[in-house]
Amino acid sequence: MRTELWIEKLEEIYKDKAVAETTAARIKTIAEHVKISSTRKALDEKDAILITYGDSINKEGERPLRTLSAFLKAFVGDSVSTVHILPFFPYTSDDGFSITDYYTVNPDLGDWNDISEISKDHYLMIDSVANHVSKQSEWFREYLKGNEKYKDFFIEGDINADYSSVTRPRTTPLLTPFQTANGEKYIWTTFSDDQIDLNYRNPDVLIKIIEALFTYVAHGARFIRLDAIGFIWKEMGTSCMHLEETHAIIKLIKLILEDTAPGVMLITETNVPQKDNISYFGENGDEAAMVYQFPLPPLVMHTIITGNASVLTKWAKELYKPVAGTCYFNFLSSHDGIGLRPTDGILTDEEKQNLVDTVLRNGGRVSYKTNTDGSQSPYELNISYIDALSGEYDSDEIRRGRMIAAMAILFSLRGVPGIYIHSLLGTRNDYYGMTTSGIPRRINREKLDAEKLAEELRDPASMRYGIYSAIKHMLDVRRAEPSFSPFAEEEVLETDQRIFALRRGKDLLVLINVSNSQVEIDNLNTAGIDILTGESVEENIALSPYQVRWIRKS
Repeated sequence: MRTELWIEKLEEIYKDKAVAETTAARIKTIAEHVKISSTRKALDEKDAILITYGDSINKEGERPLRTLSAFLKAFVGDSVSTVHILPFFPYTSDDGFSITDYYTVNPDLGDWNDISEISKDHYLMIDSVANHVSKQSEWFREYLKGNEKYKDFFIEGDINADYSSVTRPRTTPLLTPFQTANGEKYIWTTFSDDQIDLNYRNPDVLIKIIEALFTYVAHGARFIRLDAIGFIWKEMGTSCMHLEETHAIIKLIKLILEDTAPGVMLITETNVPQKDNISYFGENGDEAAMVYQFPLPPLVMHTIITGNASVLTKWAKELYKPVAGTCYFNFLSSHDGIGLRPTDGILTDEEKQNLVDTVLRNGGRVSYKTNTDGSQSPYELNISYIDALSGEYDSDEIRRGRMIAAMAILFSLRGVPGIYIHSLLGTRNDYYGMTTSGIPRRINREKLDAEKLAEELRDPASMRYGIYSAIKHMLDVRRAEPSFSPFAEEEVLETDQRIFALRRGKDLLVLINVSNSQVEIDNLNTAGIDILTGESVEENIALSPYQVRWIRKS
């Protein structure tokens, strides 16, 4: 273990060599007593990640993780390499992101044996919800009691201080009052009054989180997703986002994993403008192996609803190319909504408003954030992705075509694709889940009945089957094509504005019609074989509405 490098990073964090040396020694002791199960497999074209809750699919009388395992075996197989099971720990709110215990599996879902069963067929991505814990966690309850061990686990604020420069992702108060054994204290709560921010100025907190990471790796994690990681270090007078100490912590974690669990990769989740987002690749790849591609969901939505790929093409041509060995984690939808902040400087205010109007027209909701001047602005669009792409009077055929074209863009871009389970299954807005809970995000978090779902996925006449079978076919073709390696060359091409066009690798031409019109292609040499259909393609072709062509040049 390169503990001298650990110490260097710890000094950057704590500005005290003695603290750094002591903390490094404690981490090393923990690492030496943990059984690590890891893989050295490099990323390649076979990598695709399915995103799901542990209980997205349910069967009466069966633990949800076992139901998920059976679904993966029956309907997914090796079409995806990895399963990202969203936080499966005991929790009190935010559908898993307000954790009471980092080290155990929520008994309502199953246990570690069920997680291990899934890991036999798929790699795992496991969340590190590192910014905050539930107010019902043992750590916070002991803090409230005045237990000295937890005295500095949380951040006590001053109600009279100026926090106007702090970046806020919510409209709720930054500080929440709690009665403690030492009187009323105002505690830092970035996301909600049930999500208590941790104080990383205390090395004990960092050690606890690293200990949790060792637990995840020991149970088969190939990827660790660092949730909301940009918020974890607080410094008054700053935005409290993307601070040097935050980056130093990520670099430290990467070093520790390289030394103790080689092959395990970090993915950072930072729903922010692109310049800040890509900073988490670090310097020469010394932070995240993958960074969430947050502009992609709203840009693809804009592309499909306007039938115009110009903005997407321009953005893709100018996209920062990560250093060797790192790449983007591309996705279109997830358990969260469609973030608008990442489109700053890419979409105009009018184009953003069009997205907002489309979502509201199609039954979705809009979440807002508070700006530093006290005003509010749209932060996130809450809607299922298929409904986000829909026109008011679309037929099922057009709705399906739009969704498949959008997914083809996802699968064609350089990077590793992430597929939310409800996109794979073509799930529509869940109004019941949203209205009964009062939580807008639940519009895209429906709990599905396993038996009914299986019937629909085996029925060629069903909407679910049409979307699922097309997406699965693209995934199967993609995983056999080296031109879709996350690191293969990519050239963004310009042709008709209704076409999104790429060249991947040396000889693969990607053409995606994003419009409801037939489009003739006459400025590109399209002769070759379409690897999606096996058909020969002539030199000049016409693409039907929302048609996808992956052409290997002859």
